[in-house]
Amino acid sequence: MQPLSAMPPPSPCWVERGSPAYRRISTALFLAGFATFSLLYCVQPLLPVLAKDFTVGPAESSLALSLSTGLLALAILGAAVVSESLKRRSLMFGSVVAASLLNIAVAVAPDWRLLLVLRALEGFALGGVPAVAMAYLAEEMAPKGLGLTMGLYISGTAFGGMTGRVITGILADALSWRWAMAILGLIGLAAAAGFIALLPHSRNFTPKSGFDLRYHLRAWTGHLRGPALPLLFAIGFLTMGAFVAVYNFVGFHLMGPPFGLNQSDLGLIFTVYIFGIVASSAAGAASDRFGRHLVLPTGILVCGLGMVLTLVPGLSGMIAGIALLTFGFFMTHAVASGWVGRAATQAKAHASSLYLLAYYLGSSTAGSAAGWFWAEDGWPAVIGFTLALEALALVAALRLYQQARPTV
Repeated sequence: MQPLSAMPPPSPCWVERGSPAYRRISTALFLAGFATFSLLYCVQPLLPVLAKDFTVGPAESSLALSLSTGLLALAILGAAVVSESLKRRSLMFGSVVAASLLNIAVAVAPDWRLLLVLRALEGFALGGVPAVAMAYLAEEMAPKGLGLTMGLYISGTAFGGMTGRVITGILADALSWRWAMAILGLIGLAAAAGFIALLPHSRNFTPKSGFDLRYHLRAWTGHLRGPALPLLFAIGFLTMGAFVAVYNFVGFHLMGPPFGLNQSDLGLIFTVYIFGIVASSAAGAASDRFGRHLVLPTGILVCGLGMVLTLVPGLSGMIAGIALLTFGFFMTHAVASGWVGRAATQAKAHASSLYLLAYYLGSSTAGSAAGWFWAEDGWPAVIGFTLALEALALVAALRLYQQARPTV
């Protein structure tokens, strides 16, 4: 009989596509993604209203989102550490509940500084969801179906981003932005309840006792030395930064001349997020079938084409461009996030945390930096800035293509 230390690790107990557990996990993670992104991005269509109500400029108003994504980025690293000692399911549930309550608190914030503090705390609370969700899927789902499952999770984030933007835009016109924020918080609590009821406990993950800083540092630095993961982190930073920069300032562009849209009209334009829902699932399935190295640069090129279309005069060109940008971005994100889970052979939560750290730092830094370009030369300058980011992302994707072509 082999000694215990020499015994091979048990084989993973994968969840296969089409099983009842697969459907429960897919639905639960869809709800988690929905809640996270509806709470995170519900302020985006409200930036012009917040700028007016609190007498701040466009760039300063973008802090209501950038602080949330910046603190979320930092919290993700902590979440990766904590998730090694706590149950992944409980951590994600607690994060959504805390963020929902903070969103309700934002609705009654009496001044701009307190609102920013609450939004920063909300972003920090949400850090327990994204990295842990990606790690959970990579650990529990059968590898052959991981691309599609990750795409379904990203679809939930796209649906949440769309719903948060559309609902707040409509409710801000019908009631007020404060009522809009409070109602989104209540919706987040309902999504958290559905999530905890549906998601099974992890079967391929055992929490580690104690805290070993050296283990976590080795895990992070190990991922940074790999050939593929640093390129994926760069793509997350660049594409998310470009995407959020466009969405942060498109409201100011469309509510000014020559468009003159109101808050409800602006909210309805964000229904183009439905293209992100379709793109996430389609890209995940396509990457399983045709290879991630082909689908990833295609998504980045689609983003760039969408940005160029927003420069065409008239509202139809703007809407078509935003729709195409949204499709390309979620196509890119679904493939890149799934690739992280496959490229990391161990400490998957740490790999996911580094990807999402880069992803949300891109959102925070580029999303606010675009305000300088907006102030300098308006919409064309914002698009020039974001196209430069997409060009750098394409270079990284082509490097990945060169690495993966012989083996994928």
